[in-house]
Amino acid sequence: MPRRPSEPIYSAAVAAGRGLFGAWRLKRRATGLEHIPREGGAVFAMTHFGYLEFALVEWQTWLHTRRRVRFMATKRAFDKPVVGWLLRGMKHIEVDMSAGASAYAAAVAALRRGEIIGVFPEAGVSASFTVRDLKSGAVRLAAEAGVPVIPVAVWGGQRLLTKNRKIRLRDRTGVEIDYAFDTPIPVSPDDSVAEKTAELKTRLQALTDELQADYRQDGTGQWWQPRHLGGTAPTPEEAAAADTERDRRRAEKSAAAD
Repeated sequence: MPRRPSEPIYSAAVAAGRGLFGAWRLKRRATGLEHIPREGGAVFAMTHFGYLEFALVEWQTWLHTRRRVRFMATKRAFDKPVVGWLLRGMKHIEVDMSAGASAYAAAVAALRRGEIIGVFPEAGVSASFTVRDLKSGAVRLAAEAGVPVIPVAVWGGQRLLTKNRKIRLRDRTGVEIDYAFDTPIPVSPDDSVAEKTAELKTRLQALTDELQADYRQDGTGQWWQPRHLGGTAPTPEEAAAADTERDRRRAEKSAAAD
C-alpha cells in the first residue's frame, strides 16, 4: 500500500469517529470493497439519507485502504467555528452556492492530484429514503479530471442522524450500517453528461434496493424505512413538498434579515 503523508487532523478525526461508532456498537457490512482504488483519483457518488454518511464512508475507506476522502461541503458547514476548522484541516472543499466555480476548480485539481472526492449528487438529504433525481456535478467533475465515478450506497446511516428526526441515544446502539461500492463508471469529455448521470442514478437505485432487501433488521412500521417497503417515512412527493416549504421559509427569513 502506498505510503501517504501524515495528516494529524484527519487522523485524529478518523480516530474520534471510530471511537464514537465503536461506542454505538455499529454493525458494519460492506460489498464491493475491491472497487475502492488504492491509488489515483476517483469521484465517490453517494446516496444521501442521513448526515453522517460522509463519516461512515471515510471510516470504511480508511479501514480498507488507509485512503482519505475529500468531501465537498456547503459554506454553511464551513462557517461553523469548530466544524469549519475541522473541515479545513481535513482538506475538504467548501462550496459556496452563489459562487461555485472555485469549489469546482478545487475539486478538479484534487482529482488530478490523485485524491478521492466525495459527492452527494442528490444535493441534499432525501427524507423519503429513496434516491432522488441527481445533479450532474459528479459526472462533470470526473469527465474534466479524467477519473471514474464510483457509485456508493449506504443504508442504515439515517438511523444515526437525519433531517426532521430527533433520535434517542439508545436507538443508535447496535444499528447495522451496510455499504455497497459499485464497479467504477468510466467517463470521458465526449460522453453525454445526461446519459452518464442517468446511469449513475440507476446504479445507485439498484445498490440501494439490494442493501434494503438484504438488511438484517426489520423496518416494517419504522420511521427509517421507505413507505413502499412498509415503513412510515414520507413518500417522495411528501418529502419534496416539505423541502419546498422549508426553502420558502428560509427565503422569507433571509429577505426579512436584509
